[in-house]
Amino acid sequence: MQALFGKTLDELQSLVVEMGLPKFTGKQIADWLYKKKVTSVDEMTNLSKKARTLLSEKYEVDTFSSVKVQESTDGTKKYLFPTSHDKYIETAMIPDKYRRTVCVSSQVGCKMGCLFCMTGKQGFNGQLTAGEIVNQVQMIDETDSVTNIVYMGMGEPFDNLDEVLKSIDILTAEWGYAMSPRRITVSSIGIVPALKRFLNESKCNVAISVHTPFDDERQKLMPVQLAYPLKSIIDEIRAFDFDSQRKVSIEYIVFGGLNDTPNHVKEMARLLNGIRSHVNLIRFHPIPGTPLEKTNETRLQRFKDDLNNKGILTTIRASRGQDIYAACGMLSTKGLQKD
Repeated sequence: MQALFGKTLDELQSLVVEMGLPKFTGKQIADWLYKKKVTSVDEMTNLSKKARTLLSEKYEVDTFSSVKVQESTDGTKKYLFPTSHDKYIETAMIPDKYRRTVCVSSQVGCKMGCLFCMTGKQGFNGQLTAGEIVNQVQMIDETDSVTNIVYMGMGEPFDNLDEVLKSIDILTAEWGYAMSPRRITVSSIGIVPALKRFLNESKCNVAISVHTPFDDERQKLMPVQLAYPLKSIIDEIRAFDFDSQRKVSIEYIVFGGLNDTPNHVKEMARLLNGIRSHVNLIRFHPIPGTPLEKTNETRLQRFKDDLNNKGILTTIRASRGQDIYAACGMLSTKGLQKD
């Protein structure tokens, strides 16, 4: 059986026409899938009995529930979802005063091998489909109150760009969830060809993982630096004509004694000069098998203040869900992977 969930309106219209059904049936199916959130073809009651019978012969909705949910003392929740690869992914829901932000995964594991990330340490086990990405939004308890979506979970979104863009289409289209693209942020370590496509083919916000402005340090932290040097990434951001509403964020995990010095402040100011961006400083949460250490709060605050004094808008991101391993860089299902 093939999945209906995760298909775009164009795809749904094409498949119903191929089955000899009216084209408008595709719009009806999209409405049932993404607005009414049904779980079976039989629930699509405004479709004719013939249409439902024909659909059921080849297709199913194919949404799936989480198999485990953990809740942090701060209200953050972590959902464990199965995937078609007989593996698992993790999704975080982060509540705030006026917001419910879902942090979705885009891959099963990750192949990028960043030194500070637990997901990378579990290796790469496959790409998620658009349906598996959107399922993380639809099948959580808070689905009807979600205000923001960040692609900052397991995996590198730009390494699965086709399915990520397709999922964004479903989330933002009028026939889908009709979310504003300004409420969606996609984070990447900076795969330049995919970055170009993303900037031109979507209207969502982008967050670039920098973590240090110095090439040699970044290469040790992030092997992708060899293929796509930081300068090439920043040059691409600088050259793109952003409108006043679309945001560029710079993600910067602060490590003790490594990337929190006055030299780093000076070089970050030079690197980002002329770019309208917002730097998010992120506390490092130590993970097994890495020599990296967290910085102390005094150095972290000073680093933030020094960047702001250089004219670089900088804030410290609140750490959420650390007690359930839902914080930045801590998502991993290595212990649950099936052979």
